Amino acid sequence: MIITVFGATGMVGKHVVQQALAKEFTVKAFGRNVEIFLDEANKNTHLIVIKGYVFDKDEVYEAVKGSDAVISLLGGSFDGKDKTRSLGIKNIIAQMEKANVHRIIALGGMGILNADKSGNLLLHSHSYPAEYLPVGLEHEEAYNYLRHSALNWTFICSPDIIDADATGNFVTNKDFLPEPNHNKINAGDLAFFMLKELHDNEFVKHRVGISN
Repeated sequence: MIITVFGATGMVGKHVVQQALAKEFTVKAFGRNVEIFLDEANKNTHLIVIKGYVFDKDEVYEAVKGSDAVISLLGGSFDGKDKTRSLGIKNIIAQMEKANVHRIIALGGMGILNADKSGNLLLHSHSYPAEYLPVGLEHEEAYNYLRHSALNWTFICSPDIIDADATGNFVTNKDFLPEPNHNKINAGDLAFFMLKELHDNEFVKHRVGISN
C-alpha cells in the first residue's frame, strides 16, 4: 500500500510513519520539517520524503497522486487562529478528488463526537470546556469539509494524546464517546488504529471515539 502522511513529523505522525514502514507500506511523508526523516529515507526505499506546504495546491496534488490512501494529522495553534486544520484539509480533499484518490483518515478532537442521539455535538454542549472551543471549532470545520466531500473518510476524534508507544489496548465507538472513556490515548495506539482502519474500513464516513 502507498500512503501519503500529512503532519508526518508530529507526535502521532512519527508513529504512523514507523508503523507503516514496519508493514512494508510505501510512505510519502509530507511536511515543512521532514529533514528528520532523511537518514531513514536514505536507508529505506519505502520512505519518500516530501518537503512542502499544505496550502500549496500543486505540492499537495503531487504528494497524493498515485497513493492508495491519505492520513492527515494536521496540527496548529490552540487558539483557533491558525487555520491549518480546516483549510489544510480542504486543500487535501480538493487535490485527492483531482488525483482520483478516495480514502482518507484524519485526526481531530473529541468535541466533534455526538453528545446525544439527536446529533448535537459535544463541542456545542454547555459543559464543553471553553478553553477547548477555538480549536474545537477548527476541527468542526475540517469535519464538515470531509463529510460534504465525495471521499471515503474516517475522522478520529481523539482525547488528550500521550506521547507513548502502542499498547493495542484501547476502545472505540462509532460517532460517540467510547465506553469506558478515560480521556486519553497513546500516540502509538492512534497510529495503530489508523493503519488498522485502512485495512478494516469499519468506520468509513463516520467519526470515531477512542480511548486507552
